[in-house]
Amino acid sequence: MDEEKINHIIQQYKLKKEREYNNYHNKNKLNEDYMIKNKERAKAHYELHSDDRKNKYKDNAEFVKARSSYNYYKKNNNLSKFREKFPDKVKLLTDMGIIKGVTVDFN
Repeated sequence: MDEEKINHIIQQYKLKKEREYNNYHNKNKLNEDYMIKNKERAKAHYELHSDDRKNKYKDNAEFVKARSSYNYYKKNNNLSKFREKFPDKVKLLTDMGIIKGVTVDFN
């Protein structure tokens, strides 16, 4: 594609976004029926996916705690102490790609 066509596509995108913004703020947001229907849709989505959020939190709780500890020790320049105290957390973070190039001795 040439430069002119790329600029045309970008301009069309910007105009579309501006139209959508104006349409929502000047038309839909002021429409009481739209707002009620939108709140009902949002509430239904929240209720439908509440278990998914709970399961995601439970599945990632150990990872989040390990990452939090890692960031604490990293901030205080004590990563060697972190590696000594928590080899299981180091292995988890290495597997997830947060820590790179670390070998852990489990003996």
